[in-house]
Amino acid sequence: MFVIFQTLNSTQGVQNLALINLTPSIVLASASPRRSSILKQIGFNFEVMVSTHEEEFSNDIDLAKTNAKNKALEVSQRDNRLVLGCDTLVYLENQVLGKPKTKDHAMEILQKLNNKEHLVRTGVAFAQKGVLLSAKIAETRVFFRNNSPQELLDYVNSLEPMDKAGAYGIQGLGARLIQSICGCYYNVVGLPVALVLDMLKEVNHSYDFK
Repeated sequence: MFVIFQTLNSTQGVQNLALINLTPSIVLASASPRRSSILKQIGFNFEVMVSTHEEEFSNDIDLAKTNAKNKALEVSQRDNRLVLGCDTLVYLENQVLGKPKTKDHAMEILQKLNNKEHLVRTGVAFAQKGVLLSAKIAETRVFFRNNSPQELLDYVNSLEPMDKAGAYGIQGLGARLIQSICGCYYNVVGLPVALVLDMLKEVNHSYDFK
């Protein structure tokens, strides 16, 4: 989108027209409201264009990076701007815990995580015009409290777990389930900020803040 600004030179009475491009230079290939919220929080100007690529599912330790690459590449074939793709997975004892399908499934996942340490891995990828520019992974260790069965049930009944990998959201009511973390907090939410900024420098992209 372009906007025309008109300025006035007070000494000469001359009017100047400036054409300013307000089109976001980065495309987020994700429908996640949490990732959009983080990008807005740090002042990014971006546009969402959801990838149609089907996520793969396995216990591969690099699966998050693979899914992120595929998402970024798919969208970059439809838009010439720089595309950011992401995928966040929760691992417990080398097994991927996906998003719960039912409340009973959510309770089952939370019972597995309870009073234990697990791993959150987010793959981040940048692509442009069908070419992969960079792909990396951020890793955070999360330690659950020894929550009572009632605490877990109350959380499940809030319905917050239902659209989240690992059946919890650390940025919401799920914070009460957590004892501590080791690593990037934003990685657990779904977008490791420091890694994203470092990768943008790596691909020589000057990000534009609002």
